[in-house]
Amino acid sequence: MTADPSGTAGWSFSDTLAVYLKRRVLIVLFLGFSSGLPLALSGTTLLVWMREAGVNLGTIGLFALVGTPYTVKFLWAPLIDALDVPLLSQRFGRRRGWLLLSQFLLIAAVVFLGCCDPAVSPPIVALGALLVATASATQDIIVDAFRVESLDESEQAAGMASYVAAYRVGMLVSTAGALFLVSGFQGFGLDHHAAWRAGYAVMAVLVLIGVATTLFATEPEKSAIAEAVLERESALRRVTDAAVGAFSEFLSRDLAFVALAFVVLFKFTDALSGAMTAPFVIDLGFSRNEYAAIIKGVGLAATLIGGFAGGFVARAYSLSLSLWIGGVLQAVANLAFSWQAVVGLNATWLTVAIVAENFTSAVGTVIFVAYLSALCRNPLHTATQYALLTALAAFGRTYLSSGAGFIAAATGWVWFFAICAVASVPALILLAFLQHRGHFAGLAPEKK
Repeated sequence: MTADPSGTAGWSFSDTLAVYLKRRVLIVLFLGFSSGLPLALSGTTLLVWMREAGVNLGTIGLFALVGTPYTVKFLWAPLIDALDVPLLSQRFGRRRGWLLLSQFLLIAAVVFLGCCDPAVSPPIVALGALLVATASATQDIIVDAFRVESLDESEQAAGMASYVAAYRVGMLVSTAGALFLVSGFQGFGLDHHAAWRAGYAVMAVLVLIGVATTLFATEPEKSAIAEAVLERESALRRVTDAAVGAFSEFLSRDLAFVALAFVVLFKFTDALSGAMTAPFVIDLGFSRNEYAAIIKGVGLAATLIGGFAGGFVARAYSLSLSLWIGGVLQAVANLAFSWQAVVGLNATWLTVAIVAENFTSAVGTVIFVAYLSALCRNPLHTATQYALLTALAAFGRTYLSSGAGFIAAATGWVWFFAICAVASVPALILLAFLQHRGHFAGLAPEKK
C-alpha cells in the first residue's frame, strides 16, 4: 500500500476516481485541451501540409525553429506574474484576465496561418506559425500557473494526469482531426489550399472551448493572495521583483544548474523523433487519412491510458523512480519506428508503433509535469519559474531537434530513430546524479 500525497493512510480506486471529478480538476482538464490544441497547428499538422506542398525535408526540419516562443517565454512571464490586463483582469481576475487575452490572440493567429500557402511563400507561413506559437506559449504560461495555484496537494497528481491527457487529446484533434477535416473539405469540392484554410478556421473555432472554460473557472486563492502583495508596489517594481525574485530564488537552490540541464534533456528523445514522425509516415507511402485514422483511433486511446497511467505512477511511486520509469519507456518506444522503416508499408506495425509512442510519451509527460510542478511553489513567481522550466524543456524540441531532417536524410529512417532512442542517455545520467545527491528529497511527499 502506498502513502497518499494528501497524508491519509492509503487510498482506494474509488477515491482515486473521485478526485478526477472534482470541479477544479475538470477545469484543469479542459484548459489542458486548450493548451494542446495549437501546438500541432504550428508543428506536425503544418509539416504534413508543407510536405504535400512539395517543401523539402531540410526546410521542414528548420521549421522547428518557429517554436522559439516556447523556449523564450520566460522573458515575458514576469509581466504576467506582475501586471494586470486592463479591463479583463478587473472583471475576471489576475490569471483569468491574461488567459482570455491570450486565447483571443490565438484565434486570430490560427486564422492568419490558415490563410498562408506553403507552396507560394514559406517565409509568410513561418511568420504565421510564429504568431500561433507566441500566443500558444503565452496561454501555456498562464494555464501552468493556474493549475499549480488552484489544485490542492491531494489533487495535483490527478490534475497533472487530466491536464496531460487532455493536452494530448487537443494535439490529436489538431493533427488527426485537422487532417480528416481537410480531406472532407476536399471531398466537398474545395481545392487543396482552400481545404487547408477551412481546416485551420475550424481549429480556431475550437479555441473557444478554452475561452468558455476560463469564463466558468474561478480565480485561484493563491493568486488573490499574491495580488494583495503586489498591489503595494509600482508596476515597474512589480515586474522587476517578479523577474529577479523568480530567477534568483530558483538558482540559489542546490544543484540548480544540473536540474536545469536535466529539464532540457528529459524530453529530447521525444522531440527529436516527433519532428520527423509525420514526414516519415508520408514518405513510407501511407496516405494522410491512414495516418490520421490510426492516431485518432488507437493513438487517442493510448494517449488517454498513458496519461492516467502516468498519474498512477506519479501518485504511487517516488518522484525519482517515476522519472526513471517515464524516461526509459519513452526512449525505447522510438525503436518501434526503426522497425517500421524495415517493414515498410505495414499498417499493423504502424498502429503498434504509434500506440507505443503515444502511451509512453503521455506517461513520461505526466511524470515530467509532476517534477516541474514540484519545483514551483511560490505564488509570486509561479508563472515565471514554470515558464522558465518549460521553456528550457522546449529547447530540445525547438533547437536541438531542428537538425532532425538532416540527420534523417544522412542516416536513413532506421538509424534515425535508433539515434533518437540513444538521445535519452544524457538525461538518464543526470537523473542518476541528481538522485545520488538527494535532489528529490523534499520536492514531493515520500511514498512508502
